[in-house]
Amino acid sequence: MTDDAKFEDGGDRPLNLGALDVEDLTVLSSLAQDAVFPITEMRWDRGTGRLALLVNRFRWEDLQSAGQTARSPERVQSVLMIENVHRVGTQGIDPKDRDTVLSLLALTFEATDAPSGNVILTLAGDGAIRAEVEALDIRLRDVTRPYLAPSRQAPRHPA
Repeated sequence: MTDDAKFEDGGDRPLNLGALDVEDLTVLSSLAQDAVFPITEMRWDRGTGRLALLVNRFRWEDLQSAGQTARSPERVQSVLMIENVHRVGTQGIDPKDRDTVLSLLALTFEATDAPSGNVILTLAGDGAIRAEVEALDIRLRDVTRPYLAPSRQAPRHPA
């Protein structure tokens, strides 16, 4: 009999995770929480049905049980790709304001006519992005090496 794998056994490799159901999306949401991105790094390609965001995400996977990181807090650039998108809408943000920097709080899914539904990207400041999808298919993939978080601190959350 073998022991179960532990988080500490994993290598320090780039993330490349997908979500095809709500449970998977919960994991992706926790890893993408507090990611920041300029509005100019969000693209929807109607032809392919892809909504892509290039985000600077905090490396939550580095946190230990006491809420501290094993090293200085890091961020990494990641691509958040949502597939099968028919329509995109925003609330509380001006997509034409090219200087806007957004902060992602959560990713959720609201089923409409299963497997169709809406992927909701909840943003800080009461903003949101809604992607109407044929089916849930999302990928989060790190595309750069981690770098020291400019604030040198983990993001704070209300209790």
